[in-house]
Amino acid sequence: MVKAPCSSNLAVIPARGGSKRIPRKNLRSLCGRPLVAYTIQAALNCHLFAKVVLSTDCPELASIGMQLGADVPFLRDANLADDHTPTSLVTLDVLQRLDPDGLLFKNVAQLMPNCPMRTSQDIAASFRQFVETGACSQISVTRYGWLNPWWAMTLNEAHQLEPLFPEQLKRRSQDLPVAYTPTGAIWWVTSETLRKEKTFYTSDRRGWEIAWQSAVDIDDEDDWGLAELLMTQRSRAA
Repeated sequence: MVKAPCSSNLAVIPARGGSKRIPRKNLRSLCGRPLVAYTIQAALNCHLFAKVVLSTDCPELASIGMQLGADVPFLRDANLADDHTPTSLVTLDVLQRLDPDGLLFKNVAQLMPNCPMRTSQDIAASFRQFVETGACSQISVTRYGWLNPWWAMTLNEAHQLEPLFPEQLKRRSQDLPVAYTPTGAIWWVTSETLRKEKTFYTSDRRGWEIAWQSAVDIDDEDDWGLAELLMTQRSRAA
C-alpha cells in the first residue's frame, strides 16, 4: 500500500446532519454501523493522511466521528450546510481553517460518506495514480453497466421519445466508446489547485476508475438497499 509523508495529505469527509431523501442518512445504521463509519474507517486504515477530518454541522455526528477516530476541530457554518453549496467549498473551508498559510498539506482527498463500499485499498490505488500522473485533480469514475448512456432518451408528457445522441442510437453497443460516470468515492486535488480554482473539476482533471461494487453512491432508498446487499455479501466472503 502506498504511503505518503504523513504531513502531506489531508482527508475531508463532508457529512451534513440533514438529508431530504433519506432523513439523518449519515447517522443511519447500515449493517450495524452508522453510514459515516465506513468512510472514516477506510480513510484511517489506508495510513495516507496526517488528518482525517469530518466536516459536519451536526453535534451528534461530530460526537460519533470523534469516537470513530476522526478529527472534528469545528462545526461547519450553517451557510455551508444547505442543499446548494458545492461540496468542494466545504472541503476548501476545512483546508483554509486548518492550513491558512499553506504549509501543512500538499494534497487533499474528499471522501463522501454516502459511498460506504469504497475501501482503504481503493484509496491507496487512487492516490498512486494521482501521484504518477502529476494531475492537479482527479475524480473517481465507474463504467456504465447494462444501461447504455449513448442510447439515452427524453420522454415528454405525450410519451414521445427524443434521443439525446441520435447518431449513436444507430450504432451497436459494442461499437460505442466506453462511457464513465463520476462517483463521490475518492476525489483528489492539490491544495494549491483547490485554493485557486475552488473545485475539483479543473481543466486538468483526470479520472480514476473504480469497480461499480465499490462506487455505490447512496442517494435514495433503492441505493441504500443495494449497498446493504453488497455489504452483507462482502461480510460473508471475508
